[in-house]
Amino acid sequence: MKLSVSKDNLLRGIQAVQNAVSTKNTLPILSHLLIEVKKQEIRLIATDLEIGVLVKVEGEILEEGAITVPARKFSEIVKEVDSAEPIHISVKKGQSIHIESGRSFFRLMGLLKEDFPQIPEFPPQTKGSDLVKLPQKILKYMIQLTAFAMSHDETRYVLNGILFSFKDKGLRLVATDGRRLALVEKAIPELGNLHKDVIVPMKTIQELGRNLGEEGDVIFYFKENQLQINLNPITIISRLIEGEYPNYEQVIPKKIKEELRINTQEFLQAARRANILTSQDSQSIKINILKDKMIITKNTPELGEAREEIGVDYKGGELTIGFNPGFLIDVLRNVPEPDVQFGFIDPEKPAVIKSGDDYTYIVLPMQVT
Repeated sequence: MKLSVSKDNLLRGIQAVQNAVSTKNTLPILSHLLIEVKKQEIRLIATDLEIGVLVKVEGEILEEGAITVPARKFSEIVKEVDSAEPIHISVKKGQSIHIESGRSFFRLMGLLKEDFPQIPEFPPQTKGSDLVKLPQKILKYMIQLTAFAMSHDETRYVLNGILFSFKDKGLRLVATDGRRLALVEKAIPELGNLHKDVIVPMKTIQELGRNLGEEGDVIFYFKENQLQINLNPITIISRLIEGEYPNYEQVIPKKIKEELRINTQEFLQAARRANILTSQDSQSIKINILKDKMIITKNTPELGEAREEIGVDYKGGELTIGFNPGFLIDVLRNVPEPDVQFGFIDPEKPAVIKSGDDYTYIVLPMQVT
């Protein structure tokens, strides 16, 4: 194997796959990157057995071949070499990798390609029920509004991801951890009559969100319990979460008793300031809703007190309700609208935050201490 590549191109490739490199020491090969050189392309591949990431790197191909390199050391070397000089990589006898750039020379010991886990192969992509094409900008927006509500509790594995529901020429994304729920839906006529529900794991969501841009399309290809995501030049391969997603629609209130409109940024900043005085034993903040104003307070005896008043568009009855401020901050810092609707039934029932016509966020109240 022999190739020549610019530092910038190689570094971009390493950065694209590095999150899929395993940091656990269960299998040494998982801490390596696979470098594959074929007639038409140079590919870097990393996997932790949950997710695989592949990226094509532009460079000069001098001799085909493949080898794995220790990811962390290889990355450190590429970062430190002279950026004005091309990087020449070659494999000598056995598993010895030579890296040369300008006056610098490094030799790393790699492992054979045969030791590296095989990334699932997907058949050539053609139109059909197993292929979905979406605008990157729309999907990025939808993930931004839902990803924070995924559960991190490994005992509730089915909630450790986002539900993608394709239906009626549209896409709905749903995430919940049992205490709050985020739902966003968009009409996408190009989807046609596709009906499909899949649960995409958290790590795949994080990797996808990191790589989505404002232009171009993203292609999803489904095969059995696996998913391939094409974000040329990056490809993500992931398992899907198996199991049935909870009936989330039953927790969405059918009727709202009281509703107000409030400035998103004012609400966000007030929640952040009240959050400063929360503690492990006292996490809730108190919200008093009066005619045309909302008063947010936090009183923690061992710390102190915070109080803030915000003007709102509200004509209903007085109400006092408590929330975990973190659950409010998560949604308010991600919604793009200048105002949100805040709806209530009573202090014991879930509250609803709506943004635009396509986003609903349900959050359980907390006892006011």
